Amino acid sequence: MTEKSGVRFEEAERRRGLILASIAIVCATVAYVVRGCPTLMGGVALVATYLMTGDRYQWVYIWRKTLSRDFLGLRVLLKTMFQVWVWEKNGTTVVSRWAEVAKQFSEKKAFIMENRALTFREGDEFSNRIAWYFKRQGFKSGEVIALFMETQPEYVFLWLGLAKLKVTTALVNTSLRGAQLIHCLRIAGCKAVVFGDEMSDAIKEIQNEIRDIPLFQFNSPERSEAPLIADTVPLAAEINDMAPEPFLDPEPSKPRDTLLYIYTSGTTGFPKAAIITNIRFLLIPLGVHKSAQLNSTDIIYDPLPLHHTAGGVLGAGQAVVLGCTVVLRKKFSASNYWKDAAKYECTVAQYIGEICRYLLAVPPSASDRAHKVRVMAGNGLRPQIWEEFVERFGVQRVLEFYGATEGNSNLVNLDSKVGAIGFLSRMVSSIYPLTLVKCDEITGEILRDSNGRCIRCGPHEPGVLLGKIDPKKAILTFAGYADKTASEKKMVRDVKLDGDCYFNTGDILVMDHFGYFYFKDRTGDTFRWRGENVSTAEVEGVISSLIGLKDAVVYGVKIPNVEGKAGMAAIADPENKVDLASLAKGLKSSLPAYARPLFVRIMPEPPLTVTFKLKKKELMEQGFAINTHKDPLYFLDQKTWEYVPLTPKLYDEIVQGIIRL
Repeated sequence: MTEKSGVRFEEAERRRGLILASIAIVCATVAYVVRGCPTLMGGVALVATYLMTGDRYQWVYIWRKTLSRDFLGLRVLLKTMFQVWVWEKNGTTVVSRWAEVAKQFSEKKAFIMENRALTFREGDEFSNRIAWYFKRQGFKSGEVIALFMETQPEYVFLWLGLAKLKVTTALVNTSLRGAQLIHCLRIAGCKAVVFGDEMSDAIKEIQNEIRDIPLFQFNSPERSEAPLIADTVPLAAEINDMAPEPFLDPEPSKPRDTLLYIYTSGTTGFPKAAIITNIRFLLIPLGVHKSAQLNSTDIIYDPLPLHHTAGGVLGAGQAVVLGCTVVLRKKFSASNYWKDAAKYECTVAQYIGEICRYLLAVPPSASDRAHKVRVMAGNGLRPQIWEEFVERFGVQRVLEFYGATEGNSNLVNLDSKVGAIGFLSRMVSSIYPLTLVKCDEITGEILRDSNGRCIRCGPHEPGVLLGKIDPKKAILTFAGYADKTASEKKMVRDVKLDGDCYFNTGDILVMDHFGYFYFKDRTGDTFRWRGENVSTAEVEGVISSLIGLKDAVVYGVKIPNVEGKAGMAAIADPENKVDLASLAKGLKSSLPAYARPLFVRIMPEPPLTVTFKLKKKELMEQGFAINTHKDPLYFLDQKTWEYVPLTPKLYDEIVQGIIRL
């Protein structure tokens, strides 16, 4: 047998073993899910392990370490997939599911915010009034209305009422102004705008540019006397005349019809309007509900903006889809987070982005553990602070998950593995078809082999995460964006086979031998310096730990006639009290020379998106130039390894190449 044919034979044997193992594991899972028989499960699992070809001892070791985790994951996955399949088969939509929930929990509080609350019955009646009103205004199925409003209990019921009319709602980010706001209204084809009275100034700024779009101003009950801006309809007053009777459409929506547009965060460029179908809205809160083992008696603390997926779908969806009470807050407050959780007796709390770091930065107090929160659910908890966070606040479980608003590539960390964003079973990864493939970490370009196929990553090899698109399965669909060109750019074809299609997350992850995934960076955020790739996320984590958990953004900047990009860190510190000597010393002991930022910029406020992600585009464009802003700049002296003020003379010497880097 030749070497090449021998390799083919071994690969064939391994595939045969994996197929047999997969069959055995599925059988074991069914036995466990249906019969609850751990003995049978374990026995079949051992047979499956033996069937593995190759390095049996390694696979046995991995299997022993991941057995219980993998079966828990399979159980959650199968239960979620089955429920979604039943909903789709029965034609369930968000409106029809809400009707069941509202009837079951009629007098229970659906949403609470400060001293106001709406029960499920009151929310349903409010949404009926919205549906009847906009029907009378002549709006039709398939049209789009923008909702531009800060968090309040009526928010969800506004778009739910429009959904009863089969009108799609575009949930517009309340931080947008001017050209970006106009762009978001145009890209979704909005026929009208419903805005909160608190957004009046933002609407006034663009009113001349959107003369063709009707405006409806909604004054919340506590601000009922707020003045109306010119040429707007007083929506709150108008709907009082509408009947609260159920609004029944003779031709209800379908599970795959568009329900909402939710805009991407816009960390770079203008936001894109991601399509959220009915079935996807049902899937997102259900997946977290099953993963966290929640029930309808849980009270969810959701201090996140409702125009974003985390707050408005995952969080608010726990009420809409599953009957939980959800506690809202108009604006996240680190100092009030645990006080709110205790006041409303919340059992589950959400986080996203840098929130956990902000909570740790608040001085310790009695409220740190005076709460009933047993599960923290979200994404973005940095590995460097994970254990400290859990210990200080006494949280029993952290449910860190990974996913994108528009994507089909979701991972969940079910066993609170520190630093992991989720896992895939090494044994039966084909059940949930995600894959890591090699890419150029600087450009994000996916690398291919001589046959034109993507090159799969092994353990501890960084790669971009792809998720297989399968229109037949709701859990694997990719609805895309309102802009079809943008949708096509997110798809990768011929990944493993001719004609297959995968969603490109744009995120570089690393998987260990046990199948745990760890976030490394966004493609394009990594930069190259001194012949080495530098992960901005890794450096940001180190800097944040060294400076007392303040905001830090790291990016690469171009220096004339120097290969690669030098590291630069922008640190938010209004009082400009960062101990640069201590920072330089800490970086020297924590990072290799090529990863230490050469430049530091001290900013008066954090460059954050509304979803607590760090902005970089504008900072990268400004670079280390001293004439584009008034923020203090510092340079890492190559002889003393200390940060010194970046003066005009020093800047010129760096640009002219007088100073050797």
